[in-house]
Amino acid sequence: MKAMRLFFCLLLIFILNCIPDHVLAYSYGDPNQEKIAEAYKQMAEKLNQEPPNFSEAKTIFETVKEEIEMHMGEEPVETVLADIKKKDKEATIKDMKKVLVLNIARRLENIEENFDQYETSKRLLAKAFATYEALSPAVQSQDAELDQRLRDEFNKALQSLGNPGLFGVGQKQSNVEQFKKSEQTILSSLQKQFALKSLKVGHFSENATEKKETASSQNEWTDLSKVKNWLPLLVLVAAIVAVVIYAVRRKRN
Repeated sequence: MKAMRLFFCLLLIFILNCIPDHVLAYSYGDPNQEKIAEAYKQMAEKLNQEPPNFSEAKTIFETVKEEIEMHMGEEPVETVLADIKKKDKEATIKDMKKVLVLNIARRLENIEENFDQYETSKRLLAKAFATYEALSPAVQSQDAELDQRLRDEFNKALQSLGNPGLFGVGQKQSNVEQFKKSEQTILSSLQKQFALKSLKVGHFSENATEKKETASSQNEWTDLSKVKNWLPLLVLVAAIVAVVIYAVRRKRN
């Protein structure tokens, strides 16, 4: 019996070490930084060298490839990698800007879905704005007034979250309708500015609208099509079943 308990303990330790971190918990990290936005800025820096350093740009992209695929689908990843392979600097930067717009969209949509969770919503909004900060120079170079309007809308979105206060002191009522208005203004403006057919997964490129829409559940790590996320758990279940069968047979004997 002691041997069996020891086996279970060792097995559990092994499984926990094998399960990816994002399966156990999702960390938002530094609220004032967004990993995908930082990768874009680093890639742009490498691509603006003379000659463009596509090798380094690809290495940087690989660090966010899994996150982009997880939340925005496979198409953006395939498109950017194809741009890099063709050594098309302008297309790579252009498509990475589209990825940033999709990233802002998913952050704002997550806020709307969890609007009452103030701390989480505030962190997500900070990350959405950090992503916009990376896009801002491109917006500002074409339309300075739009850049200011979008910044104002981000500020309105922040105000709409309200504030639970501390023991009721400084409490401010949230306003989900105001948030939705700001969200709509931000996303529709960015969609138009960066020529995205849609902000839904599966509509990244111009011809993507002809394809069948990807299920919205594909945005989450719980997507059952991501076999690698569930493999360690399946191994655990199989191991437990095997141990139970072994124990039963031994008892009968």
